[in-house]
Amino acid sequence: MKNILLLIHSDRGQDGRLQVALDLCRTIDGHVTCLDIGGGPATDTDGCRDGGERGGLLTAETSARSAVEARLAGEDISWDWIDARRDIATSLRGAAALADVIVVQRELGDFAYPEMHGAGADLIVRSGKPVLAVPAECRGLDRDAVLLAWDGSRCAACALRAAVPLLRRTRRVTIVEVQDGSITTTPAEDAAEYLSRYGIWAEIRRVDAPRAGPALLAEASSGAFGYAVMGGYGHLRLVEAAFGNATREMLGQSPIPVFLAH
Repeated sequence: MKNILLLIHSDRGQDGRLQVALDLCRTIDGHVTCLDIGGGPATDTDGCRDGGERGGLLTAETSARSAVEARLAGEDISWDWIDARRDIATSLRGAAALADVIVVQRELGDFAYPEMHGAGADLIVRSGKPVLAVPAECRGLDRDAVLLAWDGSRCAACALRAAVPLLRRTRRVTIVEVQDGSITTTPAEDAAEYLSRYGIWAEIRRVDAPRAGPALLAEASSGAFGYAVMGGYGHLRLVEAAFGNATREMLGQSPIPVFLAH
């Protein structure tokens, strides 16, 4: 993991995304590619963004870009910039070809673009790249402790493998297995043994709960963890159905960054 793709847009979550990307870049000695989606689509949710409003948005975007570039110039990291004028999912997917991880905002409902649920689902399923979804209120990547959600699925295993470079630099790793009746293969002990071969020593916690989503959200909200790792979606195949499960609940409400992979 070296190449970080970062979504740039003048929304309330930009400072948090940028700081998380900077923290991750320093952690893995990587490179940040900033994807500037600029003014975005030509229409708003009502389909009628006029010239004055459009001009104001572009002015704001130009100012935001200058501020971010000035910030990056003062940081001791490797970075570059890509301009884009398409929708979020299309732009990110196109720029993701040579990215190792994509940093996006957990929710995008504060401006006229699709919710993170839709764009994020498309990214996770189609890009094949891990996604680090950052809450708007986040102020950095805390690597003191990580919540590793485990359900024995191929998606959970994919997320675990993809997160190894970050897990190796995290002080405390806790594998949380929710006992909701869905665990049929690959117990948490196997995941812990896999990590041990990388010098990562994980604690296993089992939580009895009827549904994984609320249980994982409670763990993420406990204050004990700095970020979470989980599969992009569980055993469901359809994106629309998949985001009715634990992944959707975490993307919708998690107070900590969520590292997702499919």
